[in-house]
Amino acid sequence: MGFGTGWWGYPYCKPFIVGLFDTYPIGALLLIGMDSGFWRGNFGGLQDGVALLTNAQLFSNVGTPIDGIRPVVRIPLRNITFVSQ
Repeated sequence: MGFGTGWWGYPYCKPFIVGLFDTYPIGALLLIGMDSGFWRGNFGGLQDGVALLTNAQLFSNVGTPIDGIRPVVRIPLRNITFVSQ
């Protein structure tokens, strides 16, 4: 099920990725990792196969800010490598 929408309803992702967000309430401060770095922001929910962060900032893997704060960031679930609070 690598292509299309899986039985769990989220396109292009595995069900365990969605499970990473089960315990986080809306507004929780999260770090969401990707291959090229990580985002730090407030959890806004899951929608159409993406995780939403508000007031988010992108950091490099060594912790250096890459860009300024963005009001809303959409991170595809298939690109997520870790989630931390």
